[in-house]
Amino acid sequence: MKSSVLASACALFLLLREPACLGDEVTSKTVNPCCHFPCQHWGVCVRYGLDKYECDCTRTGYHGENCTIPEFWSRVRQFLKPSPDVIHYILTHFQWMWEIINRTFLRDVLMRLVLTARASLIPSPPTFNSKYGYLSWESYYNVSYYTRILPPVPEDCPTPLGVKGKAVLPDPELLVERLLLRRKFRRDPQGSNLMFAFFAQHFTHQFFKTYNRMGLGFTKALAHGVDAGHIYGDNLARQLNLRLHKDGKLKYQLIDGEVYPPTVADAPVRMSYPSGVPPESQLAIGQEVYGLLPGLGLYATLWLREHNRVCDILKAEHPTWDDEQLFQTTRLIIIGETIHIVIEEYVQHLSGYLLQLKFDPTLLFNSPFQYGNRIALEFSQLYHWHPLMPDSFLIDGDELSYSQFIFNTSVLTHYGVEKLVAAFSRQVAGQIGGGHNINGVVTKVSVGAVKESRQLRMQPFNQYRKRFNLKPYTSFKEFTGNEEIARELEELYGDIDALEFYPGLLLEKLRPGTIFGESMVEMGAPFSLKGLLGSPICSPEYWKPSTFGGQVGFDIVNSATLKKLVCLNSRTCPYVAFRIPLEEPTHTRSDNNYGRNKEL
Repeated sequence: MKSSVLASACALFLLLREPACLGDEVTSKTVNPCCHFPCQHWGVCVRYGLDKYECDCTRTGYHGENCTIPEFWSRVRQFLKPSPDVIHYILTHFQWMWEIINRTFLRDVLMRLVLTARASLIPSPPTFNSKYGYLSWESYYNVSYYTRILPPVPEDCPTPLGVKGKAVLPDPELLVERLLLRRKFRRDPQGSNLMFAFFAQHFTHQFFKTYNRMGLGFTKALAHGVDAGHIYGDNLARQLNLRLHKDGKLKYQLIDGEVYPPTVADAPVRMSYPSGVPPESQLAIGQEVYGLLPGLGLYATLWLREHNRVCDILKAEHPTWDDEQLFQTTRLIIIGETIHIVIEEYVQHLSGYLLQLKFDPTLLFNSPFQYGNRIALEFSQLYHWHPLMPDSFLIDGDELSYSQFIFNTSVLTHYGVEKLVAAFSRQVAGQIGGGHNINGVVTKVSVGAVKESRQLRMQPFNQYRKRFNLKPYTSFKEFTGNEEIARELEELYGDIDALEFYPGLLLEKLRPGTIFGESMVEMGAPFSLKGLLGSPICSPEYWKPSTFGGQVGFDIVNSATLKKLVCLNSRTCPYVAFRIPLEEPTHTRSDNNYGRNKEL
């Protein structure tokens, strides 16, 4: 069904004395009807002629001119399905009920429901990508691009975000300074610590590898998922330079009898260090930017030690295996351990759910689940969690500024794994949502995210709310719950439907006692769970003991925890978790009670 906006457009143009309205000639005043985002409920807008459009409502569960009339079963689902806030409340309250559920078969039933419901929100195979706003073979097969959930805003729209808002978007630096720059450190009420913050950064940068030197929207992470490329490198040449080529192990160096990543002098791979840093002082790691922060070097060290530890176990089990089979099988085990820790500890902590999440790929074996994954532009934008970073770093009684911390590999080797783990596990991280909580040292990354979203013409925040089955906000006050921020946004954008995606995620009102707002959870979880369970090792063909070298390797995957990762690879076993210990004081720069950490 086709609809026309020509009459209303001509009325306006006649008032402006535009003679072009007397015919069908395209002019600078012709409005692309898809700029209004008329198609609802995942309907696809297709432009015809100059001023007509059609909404393709195929398999959306809706029909009508704009895909707004629900079919019978859509009406039933609308009536029965509780809102995301109600679901979140149930999952985070009634502890007595969840203690019962977590001990029964209902845990598996609910976990399967969570996985299938979340994953169904991510299109598979992918639809659009960072270059093409329509379905094409290039969008499907060219994995050099990020995919995307919503097509770009058409180029010929009256405003940058369609038809709403101001003709010019606010200056990115001004936007970040007025709304995102930290005024005073605001701690995460969920107790997330720096061990969590660095894990988030270390884990996600194996698949968030924007490669703008190739062009806008390109990624170097060709695997598009959990491939442990941050440990082994994103190409074969890098991997071979990092390998010891004996017993399946990775290269390493010994410092005071402890294993650390080798230097670039011994493992010649390109690392991103400032000019002037000699190869002997650069650590050789799978991800080239991981020399930036000692927290990333810490996790790189732990996974290096874990890889070599697992190699020894497999060699004892399989003395006939050569170096290649030991390496390849160990890599599969490391990937499995990573996914296990991410789901059962990392995502569990983020969600705040009382339902105990479970890593069990067999839950999906009888479900219509598609294996494989593509990293979306929206997921990359969403994961800019720089408010987690503190104002300084407190390690073993010392306070390190950013200038002392960044690109300083000696922090890792001087304090050692145990002291860094103990310190990072006790120092609280910042709250991500709510605005005004990004340290000035890292605000340039947020400025870059805003600029990227504009270059790629991402749709407004409310359009993404609708795409993920969330109710769009009707005002800035409803959106943020903060009158000061609402006034600033009104001045900068003029219309709630013109609010950009990334600022929307960081400025949305917070769920009580949580690290960020509703949208970050409801949009981020589908990307995360689809990417984790979409790994080939989670498929029926791979998920069996023989894939991991037998039951011994399978048991390593199925019993993996953050504590084991640390304690099996260090001399002592410090306190380690993704949240600060409840019985100890919170460490921030202004905490006068901060002293030397006690080893546990």
